[in-house]
Amino acid sequence: MGIITYIIYEPRRVARIKLNRPEYRNALSHVMMEEMDDAFEQADADDNVEVIVLSGEGTDFCAGHDLGSEEHLAEMAKRGLDKDKKAEYYAEKRHKMDMRLGWHYLSKPTIAMVHGWCIFGGEMISAAMDIIFASEDAKFLPGQAQFFTLPWDVGPRKAKEILYEHRVVSAREACELGWVNRVYLKERLEAETLTFANRVANNFRGRVRGLKLAINHMMDTMGFGTEIDYAWHTKSYIS
Repeated sequence: MGIITYIIYEPRRVARIKLNRPEYRNALSHVMMEEMDDAFEQADADDNVEVIVLSGEGTDFCAGHDLGSEEHLAEMAKRGLDKDKKAEYYAEKRHKMDMRLGWHYLSKPTIAMVHGWCIFGGEMISAAMDIIFASEDAKFLPGQAQFFTLPWDVGPRKAKEILYEHRVVSAREACELGWVNRVYLKERLEAETLTFANRVANNFRGRVRGLKLAINHMMDTMGFGTEIDYAWHTKSYIS
């Protein structure tokens, strides 16, 4: 993978990808998302990996996109994205829609392990995973356009209610809505998530991957990929 700055990647049977910018509450810079994308690609290609778990170091899972740290702004300037609006648009599309859609289509099961704040970009990367487990202290503020999955996760009427009001959703409410799969005490979250991940890893590989392909195909038949793309193209209006 080369030099890794903002994540921790642990390749094993249950592979771990950990967001590692705790001083910024794991805010997502372009470099960080590129490191995540490399790690997901490597884990998906590694025949020894059966399941991938995404989590965040520090007090929060992810506080959203990096909008102003010195290193992120410097990287944007280095790439010329602070001046070239067309290049900025395509870079944003790659990082905030294309990568996440690619993670949705990974061949292996993926689990988001969420604690603390899970805001906008953080909610979107958790939504790109197959399954979400959360601690009781987790708080979700959903994204509105860039990887727009909330209507799929909670249904259109509830999505409208939450998004129109622009409100934070607790882990318990998210679980009741089917947005989050399970909620655990904070001190039990990691152990319970890894126990589940290992049970999945011990299942017949072909069956698990076949089920994922079938469910993803069902979603696409219902228009998932098309609607994700449409939402991206309406984001300038939404925002």
